[in-house]
Amino acid sequence: MTGRRLEGAERARLVPLILIVSLFFLWGMANNLNDVLIAQFRKAFSLGDLQSGLVQSAFYLGYFLLALPAAMFMRRFGYRVAVMLGLALYGLGALLFFPAAEVRLYSAFLGALFVIAAGLAFLETSANPLMLVMGEPEGAARRLNLAQAFNPLGSITGVIVGRQFIFSAAEPDAKQLAAMPPPQLDALHAAQAHAVQGPYLVIGLFVLVWGGLIALTRFPTAASDHAASEQGTMADVRALLARPRYLFGVLAQFFYVGAQVGVWSFLIRYAEREVGSPERAAAGYLIISLVVFMAGRFVGSALMGRVSPARLTALFGAINVGLCLVGVLAPGMAGLIALVAASFFMSVMYPTIFALSVEGLGPLTKIGASFLVMAIIGGAVLTAAMGWISDRASIAAAMAVPALAFAVVAAFALTAGRRTAAAGLLAEATP
Repeated sequence: MTGRRLEGAERARLVPLILIVSLFFLWGMANNLNDVLIAQFRKAFSLGDLQSGLVQSAFYLGYFLLALPAAMFMRRFGYRVAVMLGLALYGLGALLFFPAAEVRLYSAFLGALFVIAAGLAFLETSANPLMLVMGEPEGAARRLNLAQAFNPLGSITGVIVGRQFIFSAAEPDAKQLAAMPPPQLDALHAAQAHAVQGPYLVIGLFVLVWGGLIALTRFPTAASDHAASEQGTMADVRALLARPRYLFGVLAQFFYVGAQVGVWSFLIRYAEREVGSPERAAAGYLIISLVVFMAGRFVGSALMGRVSPARLTALFGAINVGLCLVGVLAPGMAGLIALVAASFFMSVMYPTIFALSVEGLGPLTKIGASFLVMAIIGGAVLTAAMGWISDRASIAAAMAVPALAFAVVAAFALTAGRRTAAAGLLAEATP
């Protein structure tokens, strides 16, 4: 009888754990479907690279504006309710793709993406700490690492879904498009806009069903309790502004996210322009990049057992500066391979920058973490900058932007590592 009770208790903990781990997969898929949408909307609306880059701008603006409200909502209503609201917004935004395709307005698509991003802001703000409280404290780190491993898997799935169900098998080239009569061209653009309806309708319905499952599932008490935390006051903000290392960390996170999003968003464009790859083949390079990124996450974690995270991140940042410059100076297959390889060295940057930035913040950690989440607005700003450069020069020249961004990451990691080492020596010297 006791064995059955233990088995039932284990099952009761496992089901909510699986439901929350799946969220990391879902927002990874949403993030990297954007890379496909950029290419698709460029065709459907005859956009330049700057205009198509607004896909990421709308998306990351949603993150930026909703990060702090999400944190306040979570403190007021608890982790689980914040997750449900996040899924509701995610599902609603995906469903809005259907009417957006019917009216064929680019602004309508950008609005739908903003709603999705608002939902993901709630999910990312609540799911990470929720994983930490769902079980025994000694297993918290292992649970969170397991959940994070599903994020790049979702990213890969998003690109595959876009490649198979959004991109068409045969795309007319520039000469064929120029020769098309206006009615035929309009029909082609309509078909390209409507191609997103089916995949996003399925995603929206799936996400809403998943939210319903979370609503019906019994979660541990800690998941529903109001998050006990210090309130973010102006005094806290002033205290953070007096910490140069933290401010440099926020800046580094801004540039890192901008570099990652920029490279991935324009990788398909780079393969098409500089290598002459067909659209579907070009999307394959993005899939390889995501696989390489996932591999880098595991290899980087293993290396951190021998090399300090700060030094490893500084080294990886310097390598990525070089790889992006290859993309600038050697456009073609060499540049494309270099940009794909850069994904391996990106993998450790986000969590390491985050950890080094909040190190030693104590009671300021939660509000400090909120601003680090808001720093992902770099994905909007730097992608738009790359689009502007691409429209006026070339997509290869635009890769100078992530090269600069990775230099900022390397500089932060170097300075943070020196301060951490100095603090350690001081602690050893103190009796």
